[in-house]
Amino acid sequence: MTRIDFYILSSDTLESGDHFACRLAEKAHRAGLRVLVAVDNAERAEALDKLLWTFREDAFLPHDRQQAEKQAAVEINCGEDPGAHHGLLINLCSEVPGWFSRFERLAEIVVQQPEALARSRQRYSYFRDRGYPLQSHRISNH
Repeated sequence: MTRIDFYILSSDTLESGDHFACRLAEKAHRAGLRVLVAVDNAERAEALDKLLWTFREDAFLPHDRQQAEKQAAVEINCGEDPGAHHGLLINLCSEVPGWFSRFERLAEIVVQQPEALARSRQRYSYFRDRGYPLQSHRISNH
């Protein structure tokens, strides 16, 4: 069963959530997990692609947009079938992808915006009511 982690940031900006997603992807990659970062659209995928190149000056995180012909350690998905992925799904989508349960772990990043908080509460209840193992992590420094 998919383990679900909610990372509750103290910040109220989507940018801080994206930066945290990059840090989380880097940590998971170093731990040997394949990572899929799900976003809503191609514009957001392009922005995240650029951020993964620049979020830290002293590190390189191998990544690419998800493609059937090749695989990267960290891939960005904007609606495609996740294929062979099953490690960590970092969800930056407005909705939870229907295929999330294929993954060992799902990371939900929560920023302090009313809409994002309401969405996160609904997701937490949805997962809890279905018996998924849930963890919450308060992140104050990012």
